[in-house]
Amino acid sequence: MSGSDNSKVLGVVVFARHGDRQGFYQDSETYTASATVITPLGEQQEYQLGSLLRSLYLAPESPSYVEGIANSTSLFQPNQGGVIFDSAVALAQGLWPVTPKASTVLANGTNVTSPLGGYQYVPIESVEPDEDVSLEGFTSCNTFDNHTKAFYNSAAFEEKQKEASQFLTNLTPYMDGRPVTLENMWNIFDYMNVQSIHNATFAQSLPQGYLEQARDLANWHEYNVFSDESTTGIGNIAFRTMLPSVLTAVQRIANASDPLKLHYSAIAYKPFLSLFNMTGVVADGALPPTIVNYAASVVLEVRQPSSSSEPVLRFTFKNGTDDDSFRTYPMSFAGWNGPADQDVPISTFVTAFQPAAVNTTLDWCHVCGQTQARGCAALVAAAPGARLGAHHDRISPVGAGFLGAGLTVAVFGAVLATLVFLGLLTFGRGKRSAVRKTAGDDHVELHSATNSMVKESA
Repeated sequence: MSGSDNSKVLGVVVFARHGDRQGFYQDSETYTASATVITPLGEQQEYQLGSLLRSLYLAPESPSYVEGIANSTSLFQPNQGGVIFDSAVALAQGLWPVTPKASTVLANGTNVTSPLGGYQYVPIESVEPDEDVSLEGFTSCNTFDNHTKAFYNSAAFEEKQKEASQFLTNLTPYMDGRPVTLENMWNIFDYMNVQSIHNATFAQSLPQGYLEQARDLANWHEYNVFSDESTTGIGNIAFRTMLPSVLTAVQRIANASDPLKLHYSAIAYKPFLSLFNMTGVVADGALPPTIVNYAASVVLEVRQPSSSSEPVLRFTFKNGTDDDSFRTYPMSFAGWNGPADQDVPISTFVTAFQPAAVNTTLDWCHVCGQTQARGCAALVAAAPGARLGAHHDRISPVGAGFLGAGLTVAVFGAVLATLVFLGLLTFGRGKRSAVRKTAGDDHVELHSATNSMVKESA
């Protein structure tokens, strides 16, 4: 990208899909999902991703090192489990690996190190979907359900159904009684994918090419569900509800007086599709509009070019273990027609995407035509006839938090190192606390108090 040799990374906004997991089912119309759990393979995938992110942005010898991040630990507060929660734990282990510096000296002179050679315990706070909509804006969203049904009734869907008819018939013997329809294509592919990874008998019996054909159909199906012709369209709701926190994080990182250096959201595959659609990274075909692999990640790098006073944004993506490293992709959207090899000015990005952001839960209630679920009954009753969001807090990293199929972490940099050293720094949420040890340059102590940015639901 333009200025790649003459710009420095100020901070990063990271999105990562969960790792490999066990079986899973979601309703083909409402996308209401069943519970599932991560596998050891998924934990390894997330750990490796966390290690790569550490080598890129936390290692001083890296050309993309974020100055001031100081290998900070980030504290989370635990509440409930889930595949995405566990994925975030594994990724955090890669970002902040075991260290003998996680130790303490007792009064009798004994040095005691945390278990597993200095494991860094990262508390994670999770919340229920009814408390917030930012990471799972598509569930219980009536207008999104209507969008999905309209897609199923479209001429394009009917044509694709005819094309896939014979293949779906051929798949039936391998689906263990599951409905083999184009509407159910995601569940068909997911079942085949999980079994192909974990069931040797299934993997050996499935005809060659069947999994790839199912993946292609699922990619087409899901991208059409989770995208829209308009940036503000309901098909993009999976990322539109994330936009307030993303835009806030980008602007905070760009602000030299703000200590935010890293913003991390652990999510499912759905917001990626809306993000790809809205930013236009799939426009030139270099990045196909597909379901991202386990442990796939997008990193938005906030950079300071040497030739301009305004920070810029760079889009990088790594599709799980299919890619060895992150690759840069050009963004293309209304309001941005710059060269394909040029980073996007922060002001341009914010101006383009602010109108699409769903800023409050009350806004979401109106956008989704929802009057009862996810807290809408109380919000609508409390603000009859009110302007959308007029009397309700914005969805923000520190305010309402993050939930749904994901969670978010924020890491503050060494601008607070003096307070850390003095034991005065607070970081967390509520009154519960957790403490990490500190000794040396690569391990920073953070206490818990008032400013955590981590939420997750099953």
